[in-house]
This record gives sequence, structure tokens and C-alpha cells, in this order.
Amino acid sequence: MKKLFTTFSNIWKIQELKERILFTLMILVIYRFVCQVVLPGVDPAQLVNTEKTGILGLLDMFAGGAFSKVSILALGVMPYISASIVVQLLGIAVPSFQKMQKEGESGRKKLTQITRYLTVAITAVQAVGYVKTQVPKEAIMIDHAMFYVLSGFVLTAGTLFVMWLGEKITDKGIGNGTSLIIMVGIIARLPMAIDQEVRSVFTGNDGGLIRLVLEIVALFAVIMFTILIVQGVRKVPVQYAKRIVGNRQVGGVRQYIPLKVNAAGVMPIIFAQALMFIPNALIGVFPKLTDSWLHQYTDITSLTYSLTFAFLIIAFTFFYTAITVNPTQMSDDMKKNGGFIPGIKPGLATSSFIDDVISKITFPGSLFLAIIAILPSFAVKLGIQQEFAHFFGGTSLLILVGVVLDTLQQVESYLLMRHYDGLMKTGRVTGRTGIPAASGSGAAL
Repeated sequence: MKKLFTTFSNIWKIQELKERILFTLMILVIYRFVCQVVLPGVDPAQLVNTEKTGILGLLDMFAGGAFSKVSILALGVMPYISASIVVQLLGIAVPSFQKMQKEGESGRKKLTQITRYLTVAITAVQAVGYVKTQVPKEAIMIDHAMFYVLSGFVLTAGTLFVMWLGEKITDKGIGNGTSLIIMVGIIARLPMAIDQEVRSVFTGNDGGLIRLVLEIVALFAVIMFTILIVQGVRKVPVQYAKRIVGNRQVGGVRQYIPLKVNAAGVMPIIFAQALMFIPNALIGVFPKLTDSWLHQYTDITSLTYSLTFAFLIIAFTFFYTAITVNPTQMSDDMKKNGGFIPGIKPGLATSSFIDDVISKITFPGSLFLAIIAILPSFAVKLGIQQEFAHFFGGTSLLILVGVVLDTLQQVESYLLMRHYDGLMKTGRVTGRTGIPAASGSGAAL
């Protein structure tokens, strides 16, 4: 306990870190306050029964409850994330985008501007679908045509406002602005989820306090398992040849390439969920499909949904790892810097070795990621309330674990730079990049 208070005291002594933490907290408070503002022209009294379940419940969780409250921030940062993913994929497939990625700061600014424009387009489309399907007609107090046009502009402006808040946290706060906003939205749902679960446990006849304790223990075990997956790396040794630079000898040391067990992060789940939203959207557009085979894909607790979801996650894990991790580039960089893997010839042999290692660690990583993703559905099957079950796995838990690790990494980097002790007695806090705390901003979503 003394170590904890000493660490907090050291954090408060670093003026820059203190200012960044306070600025981040201020922005997050503003975000949560604006989340409570309902769309103009909507009667809040008619929204008492708009609680979302299933797939829409996941979207509501990421938006911190703004989705079900018909808030001006109902769409949150999800359109911005979708735009970022599209631009990232274009950077892999389109030569002009690849060129911009290699142009340094100027290229990054161009890609950021393109992402913003694409965010506006995506938000405008999603805003129309949202107000037509999620806003009860009896809650609209003005002319419907005028409401749809007005809501489109307001929802688009709301998403841009959230995007701006995230960028401010990244620039002037403790980094990972978009991730922190999503994390706060998820945590905001936790008190209500716990309250529902406690009420359910103590009003039923299936265990009471003992069951609640077992659920907490199980949740703790799942969190520890998730941390292991997020942090797991396969260290590939790299030996650097000795070189004489001026009057100094450099090189001759052994380092490691930390290949992540889960190099794709949370992206495979996001891709898979995007596809799993399609049946629900089709049923919304074509109500006659309600009784078709598509209906089983709208229930996240069904076996068909879980198996399909798990298969898509495994497939997307291999796909995303293949397009983001380039063994040939890693081999070329090592060769240029005089590095080699002991026992492996430089060049093609090194590239093939790294590719083989990535393939071997990606398969178990994808299986574990799929297990984490479908755990909430099993939790619901075991009688846990759906709101609370979301915290037993899936995108929400991966985001929470990843963002917390990255934030701790940022804080520890400031402590170590000012010659204070780190956050732990032994070892170092590592973020999702698998690299010890440094001065970078950490990984994004």
C-alpha cells in the first residue's frame, strides 16, 4: 500500500504528466456530459423502453449508452474507426496510398484529412439509417422530414465532435484519445450491469452470494487470460555484426524481435462483427425475412451465431496479420543493419523463417481470440444478465485491457524519464505493442 501511495505522489510531482492527466479527465467529463443531450425534436419521455439488446446492445455499449438514449453522440466514434480501417486497407492495396504512407509527416497529414472526409460520408449514411430504425416515431415532436434532415446534420456534427475530442486527448492528454473515449463509454455501462446482475442473483433461487462470488472470480480469470493473450510474444533472437563507426565499435549485441501471438489485436473481431450485423440489417429492411434462416444470426447466444462468429474471427486474424506483418520487409531491414537470425541465412531464408514462426503462433492466437469473443454468449447461457455478460469477453474486454495497459505504459514512461520508480516492483509495463514503455503514444485500436 505504501508503494501505491508513493507512486501516486511521484505522478503528481511531474507537472507535465499531472497537466496531461487533468486535461484528459476534463475532456472525458465533457464527453460523458454531452452524451446525455437528446437529439433536437425528440421527446425524452417516449424513450423509456429503448434499451438495446443483442448486436445493437454492443453498439450501445461502445457509445456509452448514447445509442439507446437517442443522443446527439449516438453514433460515437464508430464511423471514424470504420473510416480509419478503410484507409488502412487502402494503404495496403492502392499504390497512391502506399506512397502517402511513406512520405512521413506530410503523408500522414494527407491520410488524416482523407480519413476525416470519409468519416463525414460514413456518418451521413449511418445517421439516416439510425433515425429511421432506432428513433420511435411517437417520440418525434416535429415534422418527420425536417427531423430526418436535422438529425443527419446533428449526428454527423456529433461524431466529428467526438473525433475532435479524441485528437485533443492524443495531442495534449495521455494519448490514445479514441481508445480512451470508447473505454469510458464501456465502463459507464458497468455500474448498471453490476446492479442488474446483483438484483438477478439475489431475487432468484440459484446461488445468491455464492454465485455472485463465483462470477467475480470467473471474470477475474477471464481478464487474466485476456492479458496473457494481449501481451504474449514469441521472441526471435537477432544478432548484429560488429562495425567500426568513427572511433567506436557498434553492434555485436543480441536483440529480439517480439512477434505478437495476437498481432491483429481487436481488428478481427471488429471485421467479424461488421459481417454479423448484415443479417440484422437485412431483416430491418425486409421484414419478411424475420422468419427465415437469417433470424438465427440476430441472436448472439445461438450456437450458429457463435460458431460462425468464431470462424470469421479466425479467418480475419490470419488475413489481417498477413497484410500488416511483412516478413520480407523485416528481413530486408535486418540485412541493411547488419543483423541476422543465428543459424538462418540472411535474405529469403530469414523471410521464410519469420513467416513460418508467424503462422505457427497466429493459429493458437486466433483460437484464443475466438474463445474470448464468444465467451459472452456462453455467459448468457449460464444465466448471467446480458449487460454484465458483455464484460466476460468480446471486443469490450479486449479494448479495456489494451487501453489500460497502454495508459499505464504512458504513465510509467514519464516516471522513468524523471528517474522515479516504475509502477511495478519488478519488470516493466508493456502495452499492446509488446515493447517496454517508451516515449511513443502507444498503440491505437
